Amino acid sequence: MAIATTNPATGKVEKTFDALSGPEVDERIGRAVTAFGVLRGVPLERRAEWMNAAADLLDAEADEIAKVMTTEMGKTITAARAEARKCATACRFYAEHAPEYLADRPADSGAVGASQAFVRYLPLGPVLAVMPWNFPLWQVIRFAAPALMAGNTGLLKHSSNVPQTALYLESLFLRAGFPEGAFQTLLIGSGQVEAVLRDPRVRAVTLTGSEPAGRAVGAVAGAEVKPSVLELGGSDPFVVMPSADLPAAAKAAATSRCLNNGQSCISAKRFIVHEDVAQEFGRLFVQEMSALRVGDPMDESTDVGPLVDEKSREEVEAFVADAVGKGATILCGGERPPGDGWYYPPTVVGGVTEDMRMFAEEVFAPVASLFTVASLDEAITLANATDFGLGSNAWTTDAAERDRLVDELEAGQVFINGMTTSYPHLPFGGVKNSGYGRELSAEGIHAFCNTKTIWIA
Repeated sequence: MAIATTNPATGKVEKTFDALSGPEVDERIGRAVTAFGVLRGVPLERRAEWMNAAADLLDAEADEIAKVMTTEMGKTITAARAEARKCATACRFYAEHAPEYLADRPADSGAVGASQAFVRYLPLGPVLAVMPWNFPLWQVIRFAAPALMAGNTGLLKHSSNVPQTALYLESLFLRAGFPEGAFQTLLIGSGQVEAVLRDPRVRAVTLTGSEPAGRAVGAVAGAEVKPSVLELGGSDPFVVMPSADLPAAAKAAATSRCLNNGQSCISAKRFIVHEDVAQEFGRLFVQEMSALRVGDPMDESTDVGPLVDEKSREEVEAFVADAVGKGATILCGGERPPGDGWYYPPTVVGGVTEDMRMFAEEVFAPVASLFTVASLDEAITLANATDFGLGSNAWTTDAAERDRLVDELEAGQVFINGMTTSYPHLPFGGVKNSGYGRELSAEGIHAFCNTKTIWIA
C-alpha cells in the first residue's frame, strides 16, 4: 500500500511519501532508546509541563490539523476539530493525574515480614504503536499521553493513508519540549512492522485495528514475550426496552451509527428493540437517519462525509446486497449517490437473519441492522451472539433490567441511556475478539509499566 494522502471526497491523490529504509528505521529505534535513557530520568513535573504544552498546541492548531484529518480520511471538519480538542483534554488529564497513577502503592509490610513493602511503577522502554486511520489523532494520543508521562518512548506506525497526521504527531511532542526521539513516526508499510516488533530494543506494542491485524501482531508479540494491548473491531449492540425514552434513544442511535461517517469501532451497529416499541422506535430511527446531511466533509453543515476509500464502499455494498438477496428490507438509504468521492448514505436494514453476513460481521459504514425481540432474555442473547465484545448500549428506566444488562452484556463497556464513547477518566477496551488490555484511566498508564514489587527487610 502506498504511503499517500488520498482525499476520500474526490478520490484524488494529494501527496505521496517514501517509506523509510531498513537502516533508517534502525537509526530511529536507536534514537528512541537514547531518548528513553533521558526521559525516564526527567521528573514528572517536567513531563507534565511538556504534556500541557502539547495540549496547548493542539488547541491552538485545532483548525489546521482538523483540515489535514478531513483531507486524509474524510471525517467532517466539525468532528475533526472536536477530535483535536479531545486530544488536548487527554494530554491535560494525564499531566494532572500521572503523579497519582504512578505513585508508589503501599502494601502491608508486616504481613510479608518487611520493614517496607510497596509497588513501584516504572517505564519499560520504546513502545511500538500500530494505529488506524479512523481517529488518526485520538487513537494515538490515548496511547502516547500515558506512555510518555510514564517515561516510555513511542514509535508510531500509523495507517499509510494518514501520513501527514502521523508526521504532525511527531512534531507536536518535539515542539512541546519532549527530548528528540521521545516520540517518532515511522513511515513504513505493514510488511515492515514485524521486523520492528521483533527488534529487542522495542519492549512492547499496542495496536488498534482489525481483528486479522491484531492476531498477527499479537502472535509476534507472544513469540517475542513482549506485552501487548489490542483494541480490535466491534459489532456493538444497542438494546431498546419498552421503558426507554424513544425519541432520545432514536437520536442517539442515529448519531452513534453515523459517527465518523459510520467508521467507528464503538459505534452501535446492531439495534435490538423490544416488540412493544419496535414499530415506533423504527419509525423514529429511520426518520433521524434520513435527516442526516451527506456531503462535502469540509462543509460545516455536513453530518456524514465519505467512506475512506473505494474498497470500503464496495465492501458495504456487498454487505447490503447479501442481506437484500436473502430477504432483508432496506428502510432508508442503500444506494450510492452519484458524483465523485466515496460516499454512502445512512442506511437501515430490517429483517436481518443469521444467514446474512451483516449478522455476524462488522459493517464499517453508516449502515444499521434492526432487530425485534420479545423479551429481555432474547435481547441479551442476541446482543451477545457475536464474536466481538467492545462496547454496548442499552436503553431502559427499569432498575432490574439495567442491572441485568450491566452484568450480562459481554462487552468491555456498557452505556445505559447514553451513547458509547471514550473518556480519559475511564478504562477503554474489549473482550472476546475485540481484543485485550485497556487504554485510558489508570489502566492505560500501567499497561506499559513494570509493576515492580519492592520488599525491604
